[in-house]
Amino acid sequence: MSAKPPVSAGALLKHRAFLFFLLSRSLSRFSSQIAAVAIGWQIYDLTGSAFALGMVGLVQFLPTALLVFVAGHAADRYERKRVVQLCQLAEAATALYLAVSTYYGAVGEVQIFVATFVLGIAGAFESPTTAALLPLIAPEGSLQRATAVSSGAAQIATITGPALGGFAYAIAPHFAYGIMVLFWILGMIFTGVIRPRPQAIAKAAADDDIYAGVRFIHSNPAILGTISLDLFAVLLGGVTALLPIYARDILQTGPMGLGVLRAAPAVGALVMTMVLARHAINRRVGMRMFQAVIVFGIATVVFALSHWMWLSVASLAILGAADTISVVIRFSLVQLATPDEMRGRVGAVNFLFINASNQLGQFESGLTAALFGAMPAAVLGGIGTIAVALLWMKLFPSLRKVERLE
Repeated sequence: MSAKPPVSAGALLKHRAFLFFLLSRSLSRFSSQIAAVAIGWQIYDLTGSAFALGMVGLVQFLPTALLVFVAGHAADRYERKRVVQLCQLAEAATALYLAVSTYYGAVGEVQIFVATFVLGIAGAFESPTTAALLPLIAPEGSLQRATAVSSGAAQIATITGPALGGFAYAIAPHFAYGIMVLFWILGMIFTGVIRPRPQAIAKAAADDDIYAGVRFIHSNPAILGTISLDLFAVLLGGVTALLPIYARDILQTGPMGLGVLRAAPAVGALVMTMVLARHAINRRVGMRMFQAVIVFGIATVVFALSHWMWLSVASLAILGAADTISVVIRFSLVQLATPDEMRGRVGAVNFLFINASNQLGQFESGLTAALFGAMPAAVLGGIGTIAVALLWMKLFPSLRKVERLE
Protein backbone atom coordinates (compact mmCIF):
# COMPACT_ATOMS: atom_id res chain seq x y z
CA MET A 1 0.00 0.00 0.00
CA SER A 2 1.19 3.53 -0.71
CA ALA A 3 1.82 5.91 2.16
CA LYS A 4 -0.89 8.39 3.04
CA PRO A 5 -0.24 11.91 1.68
CA PRO A 6 0.77 14.43 4.39
CA VAL A 7 -2.01 16.68 5.61
CA SER A 8 -1.83 20.45 5.28
CA ALA A 9 -0.89 22.79 8.14
CA GLY A 10 -4.52 23.92 8.38
CA ALA A 11 -5.77 20.34 8.63
CA LEU A 12 -3.22 19.63 11.36
CA LEU A 13 -4.73 22.39 13.50
CA LYS A 14 -8.14 20.67 13.22
CA HIS A 15 -6.67 17.43 14.54
CA ARG A 16 -7.93 17.41 18.15
CA ALA A 17 -5.03 15.58 19.82
CA PHE A 18 -2.47 17.65 17.93
CA LEU A 19 -4.23 20.91 18.88
CA PHE A 20 -4.19 20.07 22.59
CA PHE A 21 -0.55 19.04 22.26
CA LEU A 22 0.25 22.45 20.76
CA LEU A 23 -1.56 24.28 23.56
CA SER A 24 0.20 22.28 26.28
CA ARG A 25 3.65 22.62 24.72
CA SER A 26 3.16 26.34 24.04
CA LEU A 27 2.09 27.08 27.61
CA SER A 28 5.08 25.21 28.99
CA ARG A 29 7.36 27.12 26.64
CA PHE A 30 5.63 30.36 27.62
CA SER A 31 6.40 29.74 31.29
CA SER A 32 9.98 28.70 30.59
CA GLN A 33 10.64 31.90 28.66
CA ILE A 34 9.15 34.06 31.40
CA ALA A 35 11.35 32.18 33.86
CA ALA A 36 14.45 32.87 31.77
CA VAL A 37 13.81 36.63 31.84
CA ALA A 38 12.74 36.79 35.49
CA ILE A 39 15.49 34.54 36.87
CA GLY A 40 18.18 36.06 34.67
CA TRP A 41 17.31 39.63 35.59
CA GLN A 42 16.82 38.82 39.28
CA ILE A 43 20.17 37.05 39.54
CA TYR A 44 22.01 39.86 37.75
CA ASP A 45 20.18 42.43 39.87
CA LEU A 46 21.19 40.63 43.07
CA THR A 47 24.80 39.91 42.13
CA GLY A 48 25.82 42.09 39.17
CA SER A 49 27.93 39.13 38.10
CA ALA A 50 28.31 37.67 34.59
CA PHE A 51 29.62 34.49 36.21
CA ALA A 52 26.41 34.15 38.26
CA LEU A 53 24.39 34.41 35.03
CA GLY A 54 26.46 31.59 33.59
CA MET A 55 25.91 29.53 36.73
CA VAL A 56 22.15 29.63 36.11
CA GLY A 57 22.70 27.64 32.93
CA LEU A 58 25.04 25.18 34.65
CA VAL A 59 22.62 24.57 37.54
CA GLN A 60 19.76 23.95 35.13
CA PHE A 61 21.87 21.59 33.03
CA LEU A 62 23.09 19.36 35.88
CA PRO A 63 19.77 17.47 36.33
CA THR A 64 19.74 16.65 32.62
CA ALA A 65 23.25 15.22 32.82
CA LEU A 66 22.44 13.23 35.95
CA LEU A 67 19.01 11.96 34.90
CA VAL A 68 19.30 11.54 31.14
CA PHE A 69 19.05 7.75 31.12
CA VAL A 70 16.36 7.58 33.81
CA ALA A 71 14.25 10.21 31.99
CA GLY A 72 14.50 8.38 28.68
CA HIS A 73 13.60 5.09 30.32
CA ALA A 74 10.54 6.71 31.97
CA ALA A 75 9.36 8.04 28.59
CA ASP A 76 9.49 4.53 27.09
CA ARG A 77 8.27 2.61 30.13
CA TYR A 78 5.33 4.72 31.32
CA GLU A 79 2.42 6.57 29.69
CA ARG A 80 4.05 9.64 28.19
CA LYS A 81 1.30 12.15 28.74
CA ARG A 82 1.19 11.30 32.47
CA VAL A 83 4.93 11.86 32.75
CA VAL A 84 4.50 15.28 31.11
CA GLN A 85 1.66 16.17 33.49
CA LEU A 86 3.74 15.34 36.56
CA CYS A 87 6.55 17.52 35.26
CA GLN A 88 4.22 20.45 34.65
CA LEU A 89 2.82 20.09 38.17
CA ALA A 90 6.33 20.18 39.67
CA GLU A 91 7.19 23.25 37.58
CA ALA A 92 4.04 25.05 38.72
CA ALA A 93 4.86 24.31 42.37
CA THR A 94 8.40 25.65 41.94
CA ALA A 95 7.13 28.83 40.29
CA LEU A 96 4.69 29.26 43.17
CA TYR A 97 7.58 29.03 45.64
CA LEU A 98 9.50 31.72 43.75
CA ALA A 99 6.43 33.96 43.60
CA VAL A 100 5.74 33.73 47.33
CA SER A 101 9.36 34.04 48.46
CA THR A 102 9.95 36.99 46.14
CA TYR A 103 6.78 38.73 47.34
CA TYR A 104 7.91 38.49 50.95
CA GLY A 105 11.49 39.52 50.15
CA ALA A 106 12.86 36.16 51.29
CA VAL A 107 14.48 35.15 48.01
CA GLY A 108 18.24 35.17 47.54
CA GLU A 109 20.83 33.78 45.18
CA VAL A 110 20.80 30.32 46.81
CA GLN A 111 17.01 30.00 46.68
CA ILE A 112 16.96 30.93 43.00
CA PHE A 113 19.63 28.36 42.19
CA VAL A 114 17.72 25.66 44.10
CA ALA A 115 14.50 26.51 42.25
CA THR A 116 16.38 26.50 38.95
CA PHE A 117 17.74 23.05 39.77
CA VAL A 118 14.22 21.74 40.41
CA LEU A 119 12.99 23.23 37.13
CA GLY A 120 15.93 21.49 35.49
CA ILE A 121 14.82 18.13 36.93
CA ALA A 122 11.29 18.58 35.61
CA GLY A 123 12.59 19.70 32.23
CA ALA A 124 14.91 16.69 32.03
CA PHE A 125 11.84 14.42 32.06
CA GLU A 126 9.36 16.65 30.23
CA SER A 127 11.29 17.53 27.08
CA PRO A 128 12.27 14.03 25.83
CA THR A 129 8.84 12.70 26.79
CA THR A 130 7.10 15.48 24.86
CA ALA A 131 9.32 14.83 21.84
CA ALA A 132 8.49 11.11 21.98
CA LEU A 133 4.79 11.92 22.27
CA LEU A 134 4.56 13.95 19.05
CA PRO A 135 4.99 11.00 16.60
CA LEU A 136 2.02 9.32 18.34
CA ILE A 137 -0.13 12.39 17.65
CA ALA A 138 0.95 13.64 14.22
CA PRO A 139 -1.03 12.15 11.32
CA GLU A 140 0.84 9.50 9.35
CA GLY A 141 3.38 10.90 6.90
CA SER A 142 3.20 14.42 8.34
CA LEU A 143 5.89 14.42 11.03
CA GLN A 144 8.10 17.07 9.41
CA ARG A 145 5.14 19.41 8.88
CA ALA A 146 3.80 18.68 12.37
CA THR A 147 7.24 19.42 13.78
CA ALA A 148 7.32 22.76 11.95
CA VAL A 149 3.82 23.71 13.13
CA SER A 150 4.62 22.62 16.69
CA SER A 151 7.84 24.59 16.60
CA GLY A 152 5.95 27.61 15.29
CA ALA A 153 3.39 27.44 18.10
CA ALA A 154 6.19 27.19 20.63
CA GLN A 155 7.93 30.14 19.00
CA ILE A 156 4.82 32.27 19.39
CA ALA A 157 5.07 31.60 23.10
CA THR A 158 8.79 32.29 22.93
CA ILE A 159 8.12 35.67 21.30
CA THR A 160 5.44 36.82 23.72
CA GLY A 161 6.83 35.05 26.79
CA PRO A 162 10.00 37.15 27.22
CA ALA A 163 8.15 40.39 26.43
CA LEU A 164 5.42 39.56 28.96
CA GLY A 165 8.04 38.36 31.43
CA GLY A 166 9.96 41.63 31.18
CA PHE A 167 6.75 43.67 31.46
CA ALA A 168 5.47 41.63 34.42
CA TYR A 169 8.85 41.78 36.16
CA ALA A 170 8.91 45.57 35.72
CA ILE A 171 5.55 45.73 37.50
CA ALA A 172 6.56 43.31 40.27
CA PRO A 173 8.98 40.34 40.17
CA HIS A 174 6.49 38.04 41.92
CA PHE A 175 3.88 38.82 39.27
CA ALA A 176 6.05 37.20 36.58
CA TYR A 177 6.34 34.02 38.63
CA GLY A 178 2.57 34.01 39.24
CA ILE A 179 1.91 33.97 35.50
CA MET A 180 4.21 30.95 35.21
CA VAL A 181 2.13 29.08 37.79
CA LEU A 182 -1.08 29.72 35.84
CA PHE A 183 0.34 28.65 32.49
CA TRP A 184 1.91 25.44 33.77
CA ILE A 185 -1.37 24.44 35.43
CA LEU A 186 -3.28 25.10 32.21
CA GLY A 187 -0.68 23.12 30.27
CA MET A 188 -1.15 20.18 32.62
CA ILE A 189 -4.91 20.27 31.99
CA PHE A 190 -4.49 20.31 28.19
CA THR A 191 -2.01 17.45 28.37
CA GLY A 192 -4.58 15.39 30.24
CA VAL A 193 -7.12 15.53 27.42
CA ILE A 194 -4.69 14.39 24.69
CA ARG A 195 -5.60 11.01 23.19
CA PRO A 196 -2.47 9.70 21.40
CA ARG A 197 -2.19 6.49 19.42
CA PRO A 198 -1.17 3.40 21.43
CA GLN A 199 2.38 3.60 22.69
CA ALA A 200 4.91 0.81 22.16
CA ILE A 201 6.01 0.08 25.73
CA ALA A 202 9.52 -1.29 26.26
CA LYS A 203 8.98 -4.57 28.13
CA ALA A 204 11.58 -7.11 27.06
CA ALA A 205 14.90 -7.08 28.88
CA ALA A 206 16.76 -5.92 25.78
CA ASP A 207 14.14 -3.28 25.02
CA ASP A 208 14.18 -2.06 28.64
CA ASP A 209 17.94 -1.30 28.65
CA ILE A 210 18.33 2.34 29.74
CA TYR A 211 21.54 2.69 27.70
CA ALA A 212 20.00 1.45 24.44
CA GLY A 213 19.58 5.03 23.22
CA VAL A 214 23.33 5.67 23.42
CA ARG A 215 24.15 2.53 21.43
CA PHE A 216 21.51 3.33 18.82
CA ILE A 217 22.88 6.84 18.27
CA HIS A 218 26.48 5.61 18.19
CA SER A 219 25.59 3.07 15.49
CA ASN A 220 23.94 5.70 13.27
CA PRO A 221 26.55 8.22 11.99
CA ALA A 222 23.95 10.61 10.57
CA ILE A 223 22.11 10.90 13.89
CA LEU A 224 25.36 11.14 15.86
CA GLY A 225 26.60 13.89 13.57
CA THR A 226 23.28 15.74 13.77
CA ILE A 227 23.00 15.98 17.54
CA SER A 228 26.73 16.52 18.14
CA LEU A 229 26.71 19.37 15.61
CA ASP A 230 23.99 21.06 17.63
CA LEU A 231 25.92 20.44 20.84
CA PHE A 232 29.17 22.08 19.81
CA ALA A 233 27.77 24.78 17.52
CA VAL A 234 25.30 26.22 20.03
CA LEU A 235 27.65 25.55 22.96
CA LEU A 236 30.07 28.00 21.39
CA GLY A 237 27.66 30.35 19.64
CA GLY A 238 24.88 30.82 22.20
CA VAL A 239 24.55 34.38 23.52
CA THR A 240 21.44 33.91 25.67
CA ALA A 241 23.28 34.26 28.98
CA LEU A 242 24.83 37.55 27.85
CA LEU A 243 21.56 39.26 26.95
CA PRO A 244 21.11 40.93 30.37
CA ILE A 245 24.61 42.40 30.00
CA TYR A 246 23.89 43.62 26.47
CA ALA A 247 20.50 45.00 27.53
CA ARG A 248 21.80 46.99 30.49
CA ASP A 249 25.43 47.83 29.73
CA ILE A 250 25.85 47.86 25.93
CA LEU A 251 22.44 48.71 24.44
CA GLN A 252 21.38 50.82 27.47
CA THR A 253 17.88 49.35 27.87
CA GLY A 254 16.00 47.75 30.78
CA PRO A 255 13.93 44.66 31.62
CA MET A 256 11.48 45.31 28.78
CA GLY A 257 14.39 45.71 26.37
CA LEU A 258 15.75 42.39 27.60
CA GLY A 259 12.37 40.84 26.87
CA VAL A 260 12.49 42.19 23.30
CA LEU A 261 16.01 40.81 22.80
CA ARG A 262 14.99 37.39 24.09
CA ALA A 263 11.92 37.43 21.85
CA ALA A 264 13.82 38.41 18.69
CA PRO A 265 15.18 34.92 17.86
CA ALA A 266 11.67 33.54 18.23
CA VAL A 267 10.30 36.09 15.74
CA GLY A 268 12.76 34.85 13.12
CA ALA A 269 12.00 31.26 14.10
CA LEU A 270 8.26 31.82 13.74
CA VAL A 271 8.63 33.25 10.26
CA MET A 272 10.77 30.30 9.25
CA THR A 273 8.35 27.74 10.73
CA MET A 274 5.54 29.33 8.71
CA VAL A 275 7.64 28.83 5.59
CA LEU A 276 8.52 25.24 6.51
CA ALA A 277 4.91 24.40 7.38
CA ARG A 278 3.93 25.23 3.78
CA HIS A 279 7.12 24.19 2.01
CA ALA A 280 8.84 21.16 3.52
CA ILE A 281 12.54 20.63 2.87
CA ASN A 282 12.49 17.86 0.28
CA ARG A 283 16.06 17.72 -1.00
CA ARG A 284 19.65 18.13 0.25
CA VAL A 285 18.45 18.27 3.84
CA GLY A 286 21.88 17.46 5.27
CA MET A 287 23.57 20.33 3.43
CA ARG A 288 20.71 22.68 4.34
CA MET A 289 21.32 21.96 8.01
CA PHE A 290 25.02 22.78 7.73
CA GLN A 291 24.25 25.99 5.85
CA ALA A 292 21.77 27.00 8.55
CA VAL A 293 24.39 26.50 11.30
CA ILE A 294 26.89 28.67 9.41
CA VAL A 295 24.29 31.45 9.09
CA PHE A 296 23.65 31.04 12.83
CA GLY A 297 27.33 31.70 13.51
CA ILE A 298 27.49 34.74 11.23
CA ALA A 299 24.40 36.27 12.86
CA THR A 300 25.98 35.70 16.28
CA VAL A 301 29.07 37.69 15.27
CA VAL A 302 26.92 40.55 13.95
CA PHE A 303 24.96 40.66 17.21
CA ALA A 304 28.16 40.60 19.24
CA LEU A 305 29.55 43.68 17.49
CA SER A 306 26.30 45.66 17.38
CA HIS A 307 25.70 48.79 19.48
CA TRP A 308 22.32 49.50 17.88
CA MET A 309 19.12 47.96 19.18
CA TRP A 310 17.60 47.53 15.70
CA LEU A 311 20.65 45.68 14.37
CA SER A 312 20.86 43.52 17.48
CA VAL A 313 17.20 42.54 17.15
CA ALA A 314 17.56 41.85 13.41
CA SER A 315 20.64 39.65 13.86
CA LEU A 316 18.94 37.70 16.65
CA ALA A 317 15.90 37.17 14.39
CA ILE A 318 18.12 35.79 11.61
CA LEU A 319 19.85 33.60 14.17
CA GLY A 320 16.48 32.20 15.25
CA ALA A 321 15.37 31.51 11.68
CA ALA A 322 18.57 29.62 10.91
CA ASP A 323 18.30 27.61 14.11
CA THR A 324 14.74 26.57 13.24
CA ILE A 325 15.88 24.97 9.99
CA SER A 326 18.44 22.96 11.93
CA VAL A 327 15.92 22.00 14.62
CA VAL A 328 13.24 20.76 12.19
CA ILE A 329 15.73 18.68 10.22
CA ARG A 330 17.37 17.27 13.34
CA PHE A 331 14.11 16.37 15.09
CA SER A 332 12.55 14.80 12.00
CA LEU A 333 15.69 12.82 11.19
CA VAL A 334 16.00 11.44 14.72
CA GLN A 335 12.32 10.61 15.17
CA LEU A 336 11.86 8.94 11.78
CA ALA A 337 14.95 6.79 12.25
CA THR A 338 14.04 5.63 15.79
CA PRO A 339 11.59 2.82 16.72
CA ASP A 340 8.74 4.03 18.92
CA GLU A 341 9.74 1.83 21.88
CA MET A 342 13.14 3.58 21.94
CA ARG A 343 12.10 7.17 21.19
CA GLY A 344 12.16 8.21 24.85
CA ARG A 345 15.72 6.99 25.43
CA VAL A 346 17.05 8.34 22.15
CA GLY A 347 15.18 11.59 22.76
CA ALA A 348 16.68 11.85 26.24
CA VAL A 349 20.21 11.60 24.86
CA ASN A 350 19.29 14.14 22.20
CA PHE A 351 17.87 16.41 24.92
CA LEU A 352 21.09 16.02 26.90
CA PHE A 353 23.02 17.29 23.89
CA ILE A 354 20.55 20.16 23.41
CA ASN A 355 20.71 21.16 27.06
CA ALA A 356 24.47 20.87 27.05
CA SER A 357 24.58 23.28 24.13
CA ASN A 358 22.05 25.71 25.60
CA GLN A 359 22.73 25.65 29.32
CA LEU A 360 26.40 24.73 29.37
CA GLY A 361 26.62 27.30 26.59
CA GLN A 362 25.25 29.85 29.05
CA PHE A 363 27.92 28.82 31.55
CA GLU A 364 30.62 29.02 28.87
CA SER A 365 29.37 32.46 27.78
CA GLY A 366 29.26 33.75 31.34
CA LEU A 367 32.74 32.41 32.09
CA THR A 368 34.35 33.80 28.94
CA ALA A 369 32.53 37.12 29.41
CA ALA A 370 33.89 37.33 32.95
CA LEU A 371 37.42 36.67 31.62
CA PHE A 372 37.43 38.66 28.36
CA GLY A 373 34.30 40.82 28.34
CA ALA A 374 30.86 40.20 26.84
CA MET A 375 31.61 41.37 23.30
CA PRO A 376 34.84 39.37 22.72
CA ALA A 377 33.18 36.29 24.21
CA ALA A 378 30.22 36.54 21.82
CA VAL A 379 32.46 37.16 18.78
CA LEU A 380 34.63 34.15 19.58
CA GLY A 381 31.52 32.02 20.05
CA GLY A 382 30.11 32.93 16.64
CA ILE A 383 33.41 32.21 14.91
CA GLY A 384 33.61 28.89 16.77
CA THR A 385 30.16 27.92 15.50
CA ILE A 386 31.17 28.48 11.89
CA ALA A 387 34.37 26.47 12.42
CA VAL A 388 32.43 23.56 13.94
CA ALA A 389 29.99 23.43 11.01
CA LEU A 390 32.84 23.31 8.49
CA LEU A 391 34.66 20.63 10.49
CA TRP A 392 31.53 18.47 10.88
CA MET A 393 30.97 18.56 7.13
CA LYS A 394 34.30 16.74 6.83
CA LEU A 395 33.83 14.39 9.80
CA PHE A 396 30.28 13.25 8.90
CA PRO A 397 30.03 13.01 5.10
CA SER A 398 27.01 10.69 5.40
CA LEU A 399 25.10 13.48 7.15
CA ARG A 400 26.14 16.02 4.53
CA LYS A 401 24.84 13.69 1.81
CA VAL A 402 21.40 13.05 3.35
CA GLU A 403 19.03 13.95 0.54
CA ARG A 404 15.54 13.48 2.01
CA LEU A 405 13.73 12.85 5.28
CA GLU A 406 11.99 9.51 4.85
